[in-house]
Amino acid sequence: MTTVAAIFEKQSKDMFRNIGVLAMFVVFPIVAFALENLIQNPYMEGGVFVGQMAAMFIAMGLVMSVGTIIAEDRENNSLRFLIIAGVKPMSYILGIGSFLFLASAVTSAAFGFIGGLGLAGLARLMPVMLSGAIASILLGAIIGMIAKNQQAATGMAMPIGMALGMGPIAATFNETVDRVFSVFYTQQVGVFVSDPTMSLTRPLATIWINIAVLAVVFGVVYNKKGRAS
Repeated sequence: MTTVAAIFEKQSKDMFRNIGVLAMFVVFPIVAFALENLIQNPYMEGGVFVGQMAAMFIAMGLVMSVGTIIAEDRENNSLRFLIIAGVKPMSYILGIGSFLFLASAVTSAAFGFIGGLGLAGLARLMPVMLSGAIASILLGAIIGMIAKNQQAATGMAMPIGMALGMGPIAATFNETVDRVFSVFYTQQVGVFVSDPTMSLTRPLATIWINIAVLAVVFGVVYNKKGRAS
């Protein structure tokens, strides 16, 4: 736990120095609030824009943030030193991801309040949002490990994040897209935020299957790419 705490402390300091990453946790709730209040369509259910922006935050915001952070560690050779020192994949991702996870909790709560959820609704929302955050932290970490540098990480993370984030938006208007993207965690986040009264079983089950797959891939990539950094 000492290693995890040290990495957590480093990340918390780096976070407030990186305005671009910090902005990712603020801009999406602001856009959701603006769209919900500026666009009044009687044919659209309330909370649709909140769900869409929540999915975009989980996908694009987190994936790009984590990818950039880890690519920077590789560029600076700090990741290689950690691996040589015996830091395990779980310790590294816990240290990097735990601070981003806490920041995601604040942003997730903001989406809940924008969507007009009370405490009971927020208690149902948080497990889905934070499970999605875990999946995106892992995906961003994989991208950061694969990319050669920060620029390459951003170049990889942006289209992947956009695809995962735009999927739930397109699914709102197209049943085929809805069926295709239903296996991805961001779709489950978007659907649940739009309709927080639905059962938690399918969203959480789908998201945690995604997490299990991404965790295995991250462990393999960490041990392979980290030593070669």
